[in-house]
Amino acid sequence: MAFGGNKTKLIDELLEKTSGCNNGMGGSASISSKKIKMYGHDGLMGSNGPIGVGACFATKKPTIIFLGDAAAEEDYVLGALGWASTKKLPILIVVEDNNLSILTEKKVRRNWEMPQVAKAFKMNGFDLDDNPKNIYKYSKYFFKRPCLLNINTNRIYWHAGAGKDSERTFDRYKFEKKKLGSAAKLIDLKTKKLIKDLWQKRLEK
Repeated sequence: MAFGGNKTKLIDELLEKTSGCNNGMGGSASISSKKIKMYGHDGLMGSNGPIGVGACFATKKPTIIFLGDAAAEEDYVLGALGWASTKKLPILIVVEDNNLSILTEKKVRRNWEMPQVAKAFKMNGFDLDDNPKNIYKYSKYFFKRPCLLNINTNRIYWHAGAGKDSERTFDRYKFEKKKLGSAAKLIDLKTKKLIKDLWQKRLEK
């Protein structure tokens, strides 16, 4: 959602440090801080939807909400979208749509799409891939009135568990490695070193 202010406390929270904005106990999903203007969910899937709408209604400041395609199905999320539209709030809802709720595909769960819901609520609603250039095309609609972007994304690993998605699923990591060629190996080594260093720091705390 909306973000600003002390970025150090946010990073510390993601690293589970006691100096984090939620003393290291909120994690990535439940970050909440008035100072950095960021609000996570309260433990219920998708509850950051109504929380974000409430924050936007109270402040009237541009706000961004991030949801998964399954979280967006929760009844309180849909009710919050209706409220945001009614009040013409300067809000952007980003649905990260990987077609899966854990391992259950959308076609099993529903016969509608989020852009259709947005339009039913008289909001701008768009379906697009995760190419930054394509996302930028819609920026002219941001924060003038409620807008929803359903961005089709992909994942490598399961939401819960250690398995991988089907080989039929587009694997962005493999795609990027192929595109980068020899540079990918260097990036991999730097990433592994960064992760190793971060874990070492945690162990030394």
